[in-house]
Amino acid sequence: MSNRAESAANSLATPFEGRRIRVAVIGTGAIARDGHVPALARLAEEGETEIVAAVDIAEDAVRKFCAEAGIPHAYTDLDRMLEEQRPDLVAICTPPTLHRDQTVAALRAGAWVWCEKPPVLTLADFDAVEAEEGKDGGPYAAIVFQHRFGSGSRHVRRLIADRAMGRPLVAHCQTTWYRNAAYYAVPWRGRWETEGGGPAMGHGIHQMDLLLDLMGPWSEVRAMAARLVHDVETEDVSTALVRFESGALATIVNSVLSPDEVSRIRIDCERATVELTHLYGHSNDNWHITPAPGVPDEDAAAWRDFGADVPSSHLEQLRELVASMRAGERPRSSGADGRTSLELITALYKSAFTDTTVRAGEVGPGDPFYTALHGGAPGWAPPAESATATGESESTGSQEASA
Repeated sequence: MSNRAESAANSLATPFEGRRIRVAVIGTGAIARDGHVPALARLAEEGETEIVAAVDIAEDAVRKFCAEAGIPHAYTDLDRMLEEQRPDLVAICTPPTLHRDQTVAALRAGAWVWCEKPPVLTLADFDAVEAEEGKDGGPYAAIVFQHRFGSGSRHVRRLIADRAMGRPLVAHCQTTWYRNAAYYAVPWRGRWETEGGGPAMGHGIHQMDLLLDLMGPWSEVRAMAARLVHDVETEDVSTALVRFESGALATIVNSVLSPDEVSRIRIDCERATVELTHLYGHSNDNWHITPAPGVPDEDAAAWRDFGADVPSSHLEQLRELVASMRAGERPRSSGADGRTSLELITALYKSAFTDTTVRAGEVGPGDPFYTALHGGAPGWAPPAESATATGESESTGSQEASA
């Protein structure tokens, strides 16, 4: 029996019952140190997890990482670690070009996966990963979309789903950040082959994912993109108009050219406006609800009662992921639920580069944007001699990653 089949069989019986979830961390850069390890350590204190290994191509880096975090096993070879340690969960904290192959390797070894955004470089890669997942009870691959989690987003999601504030009508999603030339001096950044896309893919994906989580399915997008400052292959700014299946309309702006940095979502409903303003994470105080004239005070007070403050974080998503593992259930931000943001971003690029409206479900096998987000478009595709414009991504590059 294969490792994956054996793991799936065991999980269907009593998934991880009576023991800690064994976790391995892949990549030892900033996001692993500052996001994943603290969350895993907190759950270890609660008896839920234990970090059994870390992997990085740089031996000195991984040994230092393990020593600082109290991790018993350091590896430079992912396959060897998977074979020897048999982790239940693999946290992938490497640059985007490595995500597909590392996720597939972990799933085939029977491990669940929690992968930093963007999950993979293309929809073709995403579908290839999903094909490796277990059918019933896992293992599954989830994406790190921590902004969905926490008391604020949970409360607003419920208000919108219940139509407490009436139908959502108009929305705005803004990720306007600032990145200088030194940021793009890192070799894998700003390149289609290794980063997959520009700020729409690598920065704005968090707010767009949260917008979709709150608003529901989108139906069509019309977009523009440009390189205004940075010498990169990808865009450094994009704008989009989105229509949702509900009929609601939204604007989206993604930028790395904005000195006054902000992340913002605003949704105007029939009876109130709800707005989230923050930068890299939010708590209850970052959400504001403005009732329409004539709304009873008791309704507005109920909407503004967010309950106990649980900030968005890796920890909150990890809590829910571990609960899903123990229940043998597909976690949020995996499968079709995780794919929706990548599909919107792909459609945004296709619309911007082809000057057309793109509809949900339009980009699939046979479409050039299915296998490369530049779609081979003139002026956007990298030179033929330095990139595989529509081929699958290669597993090369450093494992140092940051938010």
